[in-house]
Order: sequence, then structure tokens, then C-alpha cells
Amino acid sequence: MNPKSPKKNPPGYVTFALHSHLPYVVNHGTWPHGMEWLHEAAAETYLPLIRVFGELEQQGLALKANVNLSPILLEQLSHPVFKDEFPKYLLRKIQAAHKDADDFTLQGEKHMVEVSRFWLQFYEQALRQFDELNSNIIRGFQHFYDTGAIEIITCGATHGYFPLLGTDSSIRAQVQTGVETHERFFGRKPRGIWLPECGYRPSGEWQFPVAPAGSSPSYAQHPFYRDGVEQILAEHDLQFFYVDTHLVDSSTRFTPYQLMAGDVPLALETVGEHEHKNFYRPYYAESPDPEAHVAFFTRDPRTSVQVWSGDQGYPGDANYLEFHKKRWPGGNRYWRITGPKIDLGLKQPYDPAIALERTREHAKHFARITAETLERHGKNGGGTPILTAPFDAELFGHWWFEGPEWLKNVVLEFAKPESQVELISCPEYLNQSPPTGYVALPEGSWGAESNNSVWLNEDTAWTWTHIYPAELAVQQMANSDLWRGHEIATRLVKQLCRELLLLESSDWQFLITTKAARDYAEKRFNTHLEQFRALLDTWRRFEVTHQISAEKLQELEAIEVRDSVFPEIDPELWATTKAVLEHAQP
Repeated sequence: MNPKSPKKNPPGYVTFALHSHLPYVVNHGTWPHGMEWLHEAAAETYLPLIRVFGELEQQGLALKANVNLSPILLEQLSHPVFKDEFPKYLLRKIQAAHKDADDFTLQGEKHMVEVSRFWLQFYEQALRQFDELNSNIIRGFQHFYDTGAIEIITCGATHGYFPLLGTDSSIRAQVQTGVETHERFFGRKPRGIWLPECGYRPSGEWQFPVAPAGSSPSYAQHPFYRDGVEQILAEHDLQFFYVDTHLVDSSTRFTPYQLMAGDVPLALETVGEHEHKNFYRPYYAESPDPEAHVAFFTRDPRTSVQVWSGDQGYPGDANYLEFHKKRWPGGNRYWRITGPKIDLGLKQPYDPAIALERTREHAKHFARITAETLERHGKNGGGTPILTAPFDAELFGHWWFEGPEWLKNVVLEFAKPESQVELISCPEYLNQSPPTGYVALPEGSWGAESNNSVWLNEDTAWTWTHIYPAELAVQQMANSDLWRGHEIATRLVKQLCRELLLLESSDWQFLITTKAARDYAEKRFNTHLEQFRALLDTWRRFEVTHQISAEKLQELEAIEVRDSVFPEIDPELWATTKAVLEHAQP
């Protein structure tokens, strides 16, 4: 059943953007960090979202969300290792639920027995769903992409943080690899992109914020011209992206990063807004290239706080599942949040039925405040206003277990005859209401203070000193003719490009800064750096001898097996003109 088309000229629209992404973890550890992350996200977020989309489809409804499945996530969900290991993970969770039920029965805790049966049904349903999809979660999403129920968009290949990447060719490679990966999986090019960390940088003079390893300290102070992100997006026919509120109006108070950190009041009406800029209209990003017509949508600061805030927003409700307290050895969760900042030992038993009812109440509240916001603040600028609600997809189901049900209930609220608001995807909106103005965006992100500090600080600066020379080395290599036509050398160059992409992942700096998994992030960064250096040494030897030894070939094969992503990667993406290359070298 195809979802209903948006009404013509409703008073306002709401568009969700769900950013689905995990760093590459296949073949790089299991627990507590590694494949377990991917298994949890698949069981608690991706499969539940597909299930919710299907339940809505049966009623002729759709979330119309813009769902980003990051290229590196697509590589992992399609990986044979994941497809083989995920059912084993679900069976372990099912076995744990059985064991928990037996234990609780012996203890006479009837309610906890019921909750253990809830988990038993949850994981059995996930296993059936995975089997019904023939182990192909991506195809589950594609069905709703093909029917128009959702719009799938792309991201940087490995989530490299664009404002800090050292060369335009690195950004182009992240973008084009993302576009090509999307097309390989879905058979068509994406229309939109989620900029990694919502990180944007305009055109202009740029200099390395830290000196590349092996260069003089003064080299970092040598400025050179960089293209704006929107120019690179336009080259790849991408039509829209998302920005945080601060980039449009610096007087807004809090970014999602700060909201997740907690201790932020729910003050929806205390944000400022310039009269000539409107959060409820898309604009084209102003660009020196007159052909670069790339629109951006701005996060609504008034309503998104209700979803982003784990302390005072919906996810912090006392009746919802407590994320941090688990029953070992199985790891299932049996307690509710209970209250803010309550010790884990004082958490009260979880009741799934009560939590489900709260999702309905919170959906009604969200529908009401979005309508009120559009009525009060969306009138300026002409045309039908659109409220943009961008979130990490893993918030729904993983961090906020009831989140997928909340999304379903939001759709049901907006579908009521009395609703004055329609859900819509960004391409649908742009088709009927293209931007009429341009806004010059500053550099920024969704991070703390809307700047680069989450990814570049005293704890992470060392990573960039190694990323920059790696980027320059790959750029030089891509411009060489030596590898072309040589089968093994081409494999070597392709794997160097893969290791650079994996090295560039913004997740490593994020995990180091937040201390969420600092040891793992540092280990992963150093692993890819060591592999990159080993392969680069082989390349340097090949430049001189035009040969690759059996020992070096064996080393290459081992790295290829471990990091077998982006099979059609094209080293030409890193090539640039000689003049630009010489200008960028130490």
C-alpha cells in the first residue's frame, strides 16, 4: 500500500531526518566495544524502525523521514561477518531471557518474570524479522524508499569531519564514495546528504590547525584557498543538507551535543532569531560558484530539545527503560529510569505497557508544540513553513528504547483529520517550494558551541597531525601514473585509500573527547595508522623497484581481508591538478 501524498497547501510541514551511522567495527573487536555496537543498533533501532514503517504502511501512512544510512554502515550491514554473527547474538539474548525468567520465578518476582518474557518476545521477533528479510536489513529499508514512505540519503563515506579534513580532494572522495555506495546498494543516486557531525565550512583561505607530522611548525600557518562544502556537494548533484541552528542564528542557546550532556532547561521560547533568516524555510547556501544551488534545512531549536534532552525531554521520562542498568550475564534490562540522577541501585521495575502509553502522550505533546511553533514562528518569509527535526537514528530504540513507537504515534497524531500539520520529506518539499533566498553560512557543527572543539582539542590534536600527511601522501600517489595498469599496485593503492577513509572517521575524536570509549577509539585510530604506514612503505618501495615482494603482498592481503570496504573504490577521487598539489605540500 503506497503512503498518502501530502495535502496541498497545509498550514505547515514537519520533516524528520534520522542519521543512522556507526564506525567500522567488523573484524575489530566484539565486546564491550566493537561488533556488539552493531548488533545492538540492528536489534534495537534498525529492525524496529523497519517494523514501525511496515505497521504504518498497513494503515496507508508513512513517517516520510529522510533516513541517512551512512556508507560505512551499509558496508557493515551487508558484510558476511555481520550476517553470520547477528543471529547468534539474538539467540544469546533469547537464551538470557529464558534464564532470567527461571531465576525470577525462583525468587517469586512475578513482574520481573513478565518483563523477561517481554524480552523473549522482542528478540524472537527480531530473529524472525531478520530471517524474513533474508538477513538483508538494507533491503528492508529499500522497500520503504521505493514506495516513497521514506527518503534515504547519504553521508560522507566514513563520516570524516569536513571542516577539519586537510584537502578538498579528501572531502570530494568522502562525498563521491558515499554517493557511489548509495547508488550501488539502492540503484539510484541520493538527493540529499547528512554532513558528518553536521559539519560545514565555507570557501576561503584555510590553514592547517596543527602541523602535519614531518613538517615544520610554520607550515601549518601557510594559508591556501579551499572550496566551500556546498560547492563539492553541487558537483555530485546533491540537493540538500542539514545544519544546526547556531549556523543560522548564533543567539540560539544549545546544540544537540550540549542537550545530550544534560543539565539544560527546557526553555523553548528563549531562543533568538534574525528577521531576515527563518528556521522554517530552506535556503540555498551562498557560494562563490553561481551554479552551486544546494539547499539547507535548519534544526528547529524549540521542539527538538524535547527529543534530544535525556534529562528533561521525552527520553528522560521516569517510566521509560533505563539504558545503563543491565542484568548480567545476559545484559537484558529490567528497570525504568525512575527519576533524574537516581542511583542505579534505586531504579524501579520497568513496565512495558505503561511506557507504551507514555509514547502516545508524548506524541500528542510533540504534535501540539510543532503546530504551535509553526503557527507562531513560521509565518515570516512566505510559502508553507517546514519544521525540521533531525536526530541520530540510534536515539530511537537504542538509547531511548520506546523511540520507534513514539515515532509511529507521531505519525498517527499528524494523520488525524483535525491536524493542521503534514509530514513530508525534504525532496517533496523542495519540489513544491524551492528556496527563494541565499544565506552565507559560517563554519560550524552540531557540537559544543557549534564549533570544531569536539573533534579538535588537546586530547585529539595528535590524530590530525597524522591524518594530514596521510591525506597528502594519498593525493600524491593518486596523481602518479605508476600504479595504473599494474594489478597488484592498484590493489595496494586502493587499500591505502580505504585505510585513509577509515583513519578520517570523526568517530575516533568524538569517542576520545566524550571518553565514551576512549581506549577503543585510540586503538582503532592507531591500528589504521599502522596499517596505512605499512602499506605506504610498500608503495615507496614499489616506486623505486616497480616490484612488490611476496611478504608485502601477504601483508596487503591480510589488511584487505580485515578492512574489505568500498570494493569499487576509485583512487582517482584523490587526484588533483599539479598546481594545487604543489601548493598544498610541506
